[in-house]
Amino acid sequence: MKNYSKKISSLTSLLKKDSHFPLNEESLRQFHKLKEAFSIAPILSHFHPYLPTIVEADASDYALGAVLSQISDSGKHPIAFDLRRLLPAELNYEIHDKELLGIVWALKRWRAFLLSLFSSFEILTDCLSLQYSMSSKILTCPQACWAEFLSEFHFSITYRPGRLDTLPDALSCWDKIYPERGEDFISNNPMNYQKIIKQD
Repeated sequence: MKNYSKKISSLTSLLKKDSHFPLNEESLRQFHKLKEAFSIAPILSHFHPYLPTIVEADASDYALGAVLSQISDSGKHPIAFDLRRLLPAELNYEIHDKELLGIVWALKRWRAFLLSLFSSFEILTDCLSLQYSMSSKILTCPQACWAEFLSEFHFSITYRPGRLDTLPDALSCWDKIYPERGEDFISNNPMNYQKIIKQD
């Protein structure tokens, strides 16, 4: 929760050993603001199989990020967030395959939720070509395996420009998940023709 420590500063002072428990006006105000903060997004909600469901996935050079959300009468609420580093072999994937891998990985993570839905769900991606990739008659071996897995689900893929894909993009680009000093890392040449593995 954003600014959590500030929101509860007056309340935590009541926990001190010699503190008197009676609440003052400021503590009551913070208590009510805290109650309100816990009742609205981005607090995680419980999953409901009858609500419209959205999976947002994104891939960066080094990581995958995904968000599972549902839409209720009060708006869009997150159910789960997840991210992971790409494996060494996955670092060499083309960006299209990284984005598709992100979707497959997200659906594997939340498979039990998504298969329990009473209606289809929506996948949001900032990779325009993914809207048409599964209808291609020519697939690589990984793409064919992914296509078979994806056939279990009932979904539609919707393109959303990268500038609007802020949440999963923030997860996949989180600096804490990027390689640290001394680790192998990938750099692209300026023309993006070939990925070159370097040792720091």
